[in-house]
Amino acid sequence: MTATVLVHRDPPTLAAAVAARLVTRLVDAQAATGRASVVLTGGSVGIATLAALADMPARDAIDWRNLDIWWGDERFLPLGHADRNETQAREALLDKVGVDPARVHPMPASDGPDGDDPEAAAERYAAELQAAARPEDHGIAPSFDVCLLGVGPDGHIASLFPEKPALYEEVRSVVGVRGSPKPPPTRISLTMPTIRGAKEVWFVVAGEDKASAVHLALSGAGPIQIPAAGASGRSRTLWLLDRAAASKLPPALARLASP
Repeated sequence: MTATVLVHRDPPTLAAAVAARLVTRLVDAQAATGRASVVLTGGSVGIATLAALADMPARDAIDWRNLDIWWGDERFLPLGHADRNETQAREALLDKVGVDPARVHPMPASDGPDGDDPEAAAERYAAELQAAARPEDHGIAPSFDVCLLGVGPDGHIASLFPEKPALYEEVRSVVGVRGSPKPPPTRISLTMPTIRGAKEVWFVVAGEDKASAVHLALSGAGPIQIPAAGASGRSRTLWLLDRAAASKLPPALARLASP
């Protein structure tokens, strides 16, 4: 499936545009089925997107009580740690809207019921995903309406790093990650098949340090070397970039969304 590439002027404009797009997508999903689901990402632009959404009056169009919120990956740190994606997402958005706590699904913390065992914590999250999957999802995890992903300078997505074991997983929906090249070394991540089960995958990427990875991912690189090249949505794949992240793309590949 051909990806759509949209380029925005700068990181704040990108974050605001993604937030607005997310409102529309989730409202449409809820209008069709009465519910919606989203996978959140961390990182500076991922959290900036959530903060932009929190500041938008249009956020109230979302039925927050009927939204399931998941995470693509998590740093395996104690609950409430400032570096956890969950902690940052709650501060930026979730504590400011009327979410149903039962429908917010954070990945386990290192001081949770599984202790300091990321593999057991991953199994726990996989069981939660499977319990939420419906027959129409045709899998062991929900077919998320939107899966948000950042991209690292090395092309990694979630906590799936180039040539690392987690990238080769084809059966499990969630894995523990040890020896991450990016600190902290221990993490939990959705696997590539789970990500590819999403209806829509949105890459949200800002910064010149990501430009080479974006170019490679959109130019036919292999997913083992550039994991971002292996992720796509079942019905739609969007690359939402700022100008710096898009700076190495050929002009014919991208469409300018912000003047």
